[in-house]
Amino acid sequence: MSLRIAMWSGPRNISTTMMRSFSSRADCAVSDEPFYGAYLKATGADHPLAAEVIADMDCDWHSVAAALRGPVPGGKAVWYQKHMPHHMAGPISIRDFPGHAHAFLIREPERVIASYGVKRGAATIEDLGYLRLLEYFDWARAAGLEPAVVDTSSFLADPAGKLALLCERLGIGWDPAMLHWPAGIHRDDGIWASHWYDAVANSSTFGGPPGPMPELDGEAATLAEECRPYYEAMRAYAL
Repeated sequence: MSLRIAMWSGPRNISTTMMRSFSSRADCAVSDEPFYGAYLKATGADHPLAAEVIADMDCDWHSVAAALRGPVPGGKAVWYQKHMPHHMAGPISIRDFPGHAHAFLIREPERVIASYGVKRGAATIEDLGYLRLLEYFDWARAAGLEPAVVDTSSFLADPAGKLALLCERLGIGWDPAMLHWPAGIHRDDGIWASHWYDAVANSSTFGGPPGPMPELDGEAATLAEECRPYYEAMRAYAL
């Protein structure tokens, strides 16, 4: 029986780095944002490489969901699926994956907003996914699934220790191979990697603890204040 992990994360977190970590396990397959194409097609969101992503991916919500519940690529024992809750704009939601182990990545909104601004410009609260992230977390808890929560800043202060805890919560053995990976774009990356993954592509391990909190002003600061209660509600459950 294979373990399917749904890792839910907002943008500009360590979700791709975490995908690298799990892909370093010999027993693990990974999938990179499998609903991204369906989200772009359904919403018409003006994202970089949107047309290319839609052309490259299965954009049928039910077909993608069925595949994620189907046979694990390569017959692996573990399947790490990287998801963004704000991509779930169609008829599929976390409720359609009750057999998955669910985990959540969170990051201080000030850091997310500052990083997002570098890559894409001003964000809205919908772009950052905090509302749906908390909604999905609350649903998983109510369903008795005991979802793990990983806070990026505390994780990066002790990746080995926090990964061991995460693996324990997920019911898999800790593998030291998860701390290192080859640099570059990986074969399982989405085609959007050329725009979004430059920092990860230059990495071969987790980065160090983050520096001082970015100073925001104006609308960005207001947005951070709006997002923080959702972040704090989940941080209370972080590993």
